[in-house]
Amino acid sequence: MGLLLLLPPVAALLAGLAAAAPRPAVPGPAGPRPLAALSAATTRLSGVLVSAILLATGVALLVHRGAVPTLGDDLLRADALSALMLTVVGAVGLTATWAGLEPRTSRATSAPASGATRSERRYAALVCVFLGAMAIAVTTDNLGVLWVAVEATTIATAFLVGHRGGARSLEAAWKYVVLGSVGIAIALLGTVLLYAASRSAGEPTLSWTRLVSGELPLDPALVKVAAGLAVLGFATKAGLAPMHSWLPDAHSQAPAPVSGLMSGVLLAVAFYAILRVRAIAAVVIGPGLVRGLLLTAGLGSLAVAGALILRQRDHKRMLAYSSIEHMGVLAVGAAVGGPVALAAVLLHLIGHGLAKASLFVVAGRMLASEGTTTIAEVRGLLSRRADLAAPLVVGMAALLGFPPFALFFSEVAIVLAGWRAGLGWAMALVVALLLVVVAGLVRATAAMTLGPADQPHAVHDERTTATTTSAPDGSAPVAVATLAPPPAPPQAHGADRGPVLPLFLALGTTAVIGFVATPVGDVLARAAAVLGLS
Repeated sequence: MGLLLLLPPVAALLAGLAAAAPRPAVPGPAGPRPLAALSAATTRLSGVLVSAILLATGVALLVHRGAVPTLGDDLLRADALSALMLTVVGAVGLTATWAGLEPRTSRATSAPASGATRSERRYAALVCVFLGAMAIAVTTDNLGVLWVAVEATTIATAFLVGHRGGARSLEAAWKYVVLGSVGIAIALLGTVLLYAASRSAGEPTLSWTRLVSGELPLDPALVKVAAGLAVLGFATKAGLAPMHSWLPDAHSQAPAPVSGLMSGVLLAVAFYAILRVRAIAAVVIGPGLVRGLLLTAGLGSLAVAGALILRQRDHKRMLAYSSIEHMGVLAVGAAVGGPVALAAVLLHLIGHGLAKASLFVVAGRMLASEGTTTIAEVRGLLSRRADLAAPLVVGMAALLGFPPFALFFSEVAIVLAGWRAGLGWAMALVVALLLVVVAGLVRATAAMTLGPADQPHAVHDERTTATTTSAPDGSAPVAVATLAPPPAPPQAHGADRGPVLPLFLALGTTAVIGFVATPVGDVLARAAAVLGLS
């Protein structure tokens, strides 16, 4: 089973190379076409293939009941938590890449005869790099390798955020690079201090299993500083307040599948790193320090998300702020601790990842159909485009934690566990802030889906244009204000009609997973036990 741990990164590397490699044309009247078709297919499906391999590997590791698979000395190790996270990365990645495929009918009208363009090859290769780095991050036993893998995603996603070009995309990419690099540098300092603590204890190591074992006499003062810095650094990558300002810009400007990957995978893996650091700190200095940091960041994230969602005008930025809200819920759950809260945190990671990836894909299709991401300019989707409105409404219901979706069970479990842990005031605040978020998201969703079918761009009805006409008596022309007709919807050429099955599978999974006590409950319990019960 140890060799199985190599499959995800190797598959990502090979698929990335295959997607990035240009195909030289073969002379002859029919020569270039087969190679062009192969190039386009390889580029188009590379992310889907890698995601499927990650998902299959994660499931295989989850059902494995023998010794924990390992490979190398402190290099790769897949305990129950790592196997679960690899499954989440694969499932969310498959949802985003498969559902985000451009329809063949749309692509046939725009693809060059030579196959995939250079931009398409670069995009596909970067997605493979991103997925491979995430797979390494969740399966490594070395905190230094985990840091390198998370930093690799910063490089890959920076180019993906700016993939479309334009001033706003480049600005978002630079903001992400600057703030993400600052956060990851702080996390590096914390990692180095953890290594220094182990070195002073006589066994230099960054192995998570050794650091969390309690067998090393680590310096509590040094571990306290290291844990604080590491949590702060990885919290920046996780989008927790007050280090969240990069997230709305990056998620709103990135291509829709990339936004889904960043929200459902990147944030989840960064939070996974926080959970690992939290477990080490709990063994050496107790849970108090990290609990206080996470509770403060969690409540702050909920407050920021609630305030900004209420006034949001862009539906992709609204989804980005929703990601901040859900990271806040996860932080509160991790602060509560205990077997119930930690299992609920892991269930929340699954439900949020699948729902958010689906919604970002739908947001991309809405942009292709309506030509805008402005909420006020999208009206009557239920009447005009039921194929967009249905997954939007169902995805929002899942994201808001309505029963029977998984986030309902996870949020209720976190609130009840916090109440029993003596944090009733914090749980009351969490519930109040969640209600604010629900009000904002329901209002925006209702505005986009309801309304008459003949007013898809109602906001433009208020615009006027000035024309000149001659007065009846032949005097000087006078200006006459006339109502400007609404602009015609963009010609999407089928780009807004991607695969439906992955959305159905993802949202269907979030609807039933909360009821599956076996084996899902057992998997969550085993993964939570890896982090400890403090």
